[in-house]
Amino acid sequence: MTTEHIWNLEAPLREAHWRSLYGLSYPVFTTVVEKLKPYITASQLSLPSDYAVAMVLSRLCHGFSAKTLASRYSLEPYLVSKITNMITRLLATKLYPEFIKIPISRRRLIETTQGFEELTSLPNICGAIDGSHIKVSNAQLKRIPANQNEYRCKYGYNSVLLQVVADHRKIFWDVCVKASGGTEDFAHFRDSLLYNRLISSDIVWDKAVNVRGHPVRPYIVGDWCYPLLSFLMTPFSPNGAGAPAQNLFDGMLMKGRNVVVEAIGLLKGRWRILQDLNVGINHAPQTIVACCVLHNLCQIAREPEPEPWKEPDENGSPARVLETEKQFYYFGESLRQALADDLHQRLSSR
Repeated sequence: MTTEHIWNLEAPLREAHWRSLYGLSYPVFTTVVEKLKPYITASQLSLPSDYAVAMVLSRLCHGFSAKTLASRYSLEPYLVSKITNMITRLLATKLYPEFIKIPISRRRLIETTQGFEELTSLPNICGAIDGSHIKVSNAQLKRIPANQNEYRCKYGYNSVLLQVVADHRKIFWDVCVKASGGTEDFAHFRDSLLYNRLISSDIVWDKAVNVRGHPVRPYIVGDWCYPLLSFLMTPFSPNGAGAPAQNLFDGMLMKGRNVVVEAIGLLKGRWRILQDLNVGINHAPQTIVACCVLHNLCQIAREPEPEPWKEPDENGSPARVLETEKQFYYFGESLRQALADDLHQRLSSR
């Protein structure tokens, strides 16, 4: 697919045209190519690195099938699939550690908690968590000999489940794709590396604030589909049935949680293959993670945000607390009430 005519355009038009073809601007495209080129070269692929990356980006951006893309690039469909698998695997493995990172450093942690506090008036929020169903093509599922029903999600279609944590800039700092669509958000969370690291205190954020005598360390926020824990704050009530201080807290918490909803909307709006995934089911996780890496690259580069994809309204089951989580739950309860009372007092006295 020739792009020579693009270079005859004025710079703003050129960038817009490049973005319409590949989902990102030319400078960000060259960044991706430069970072992947050593690995592509080592693979002895018969195509130039920039050509291969451009082809895969156009597929991720527009959701083209391998067959459609093969006819456009005069290649065999099996080769398009092979190149797609290679590029998405490289994005999901080689670039993940650089562009998807837990905010451990004090500078980034302070920047993140301050950003959420400006939005919610709540101290020490370091991320917002949510799950999203990535619809998978029925044709891909037919290749699975058994357990197809596990992929049927609560919205009536087949999917795999994506879990992300985003910061205040809608940049993902954790991504997990380990569950089929029939899994509840809380079950996926408990099976994630992030949960295991948090529950075992492997991640310790060195920043605590005192709220009504409670030492509040940085925490993430989620909706009622997640368990209330000392490191994960959830609403008191899904329907505003709490006391005034609790309802105020819930409104502010959900304002923070909406950041991750917006991030997922941008992810699916920018990489439309995630609206109906047409890759082999075994390659679905790496394709999804690759799109999350590219999303972060675009957000860091302050690329224009596309029209976001609208997620279905949340209707998952409330999470029950496990016996092994009881101590985290009781501590989380006292922290949540202290945060709610403190917020109510501060905002009422203004």
